[in-house]
Amino acid sequence: MTLILAFESSCDETSVAVVEDGRFIRSNVIASQVKSHMRFGGVVPEVASRHHVEQISQVYQMALDQAGVEMDQIDAIAVTYGPGLVGALLVGVTAAKTLAFVYHKPLIAVNHLAGHIYANQLSQALEFPLLALIVSGGHTELVYMADDGDFQVVGETQDDAVGEAYDKVGRILDLPYPAGKYLDQLAHQGQDTYAIPRAMLQEDNLDFSFSGMKSAVMNLVHNAQQRGEKIDTANLACSFQQAAVEILVDKSMRALDRYPQVRQFILAGGVAANSALRQQLAQTLAQKHPDLALLIPDFSLCGDNAAMIGAAAYSLYQQGRFVELDLNAQPGLDL
Repeated sequence: MTLILAFESSCDETSVAVVEDGRFIRSNVIASQVKSHMRFGGVVPEVASRHHVEQISQVYQMALDQAGVEMDQIDAIAVTYGPGLVGALLVGVTAAKTLAFVYHKPLIAVNHLAGHIYANQLSQALEFPLLALIVSGGHTELVYMADDGDFQVVGETQDDAVGEAYDKVGRILDLPYPAGKYLDQLAHQGQDTYAIPRAMLQEDNLDFSFSGMKSAVMNLVHNAQQRGEKIDTANLACSFQQAAVEILVDKSMRALDRYPQVRQFILAGGVAANSALRQQLAQTLAQKHPDLALLIPDFSLCGDNAAMIGAAAYSLYQQGRFVELDLNAQPGLDL
């Protein structure tokens, strides 16, 4: 049995977890900062960093207590070192390095995006080769994995991430922050009546673009306001969501056509909690690739959390891929 103590502080969640053998969550404590950032309509990096400093010691102790373990039972310490907000990342990295030094534990550096993919391992064993669609506030990528720990980005956004587009459209529609879940709920109350462009669907690649969709919504709302017309926000939310989901599902199917050997398709990241995306992806895969396994993380594991970092760290632990105590945060880290 291998127990990994994992830290995640890349954005606005302070999280510490204890994960057994990369598969089983012994504890996964998350301290959210949503209420602090809500009045700003987005994450303020300086505020996020200060909250991490205030919370990380308490969250760490709660994770050990809930797991029922002491530090001498921990085999290794894992931490997100990028990508993310540099100040936020440094809090987690510093905490992990300090504990690794004090308790003489090996240190494992984990890519945040790899963590989102391996969150699915906490529900079902990963089988390679596989394709993963990462959808979050900062990233939209299609990743081919021929083997464990082997990441090949085969498609990515050329401008905004889909989660960023959701948040900005939500702000235009005066929805609470974070807007993703509220826009999803509102969309189910409306109909697809507005013309929202589907960018890059006609191009023969696996890349994405969401900036034009966001601008289209903004222009619709502003033009209506200037003419004194009323916008049906539920219908506009539905039209935007339909366009976003169509692009994500279409590009995913194209990727599967290019990599027919894959055994699993994985949905990962905060936007993986979106009900329309989950439903349409499952339906389309059942029609076009009925023998292909679809893995979607539990709702509690879609957002940032340390359990996914512990899951991703396990294969690195098995390979002995440890890092030295001079580890630094890398906010622009690629997968």
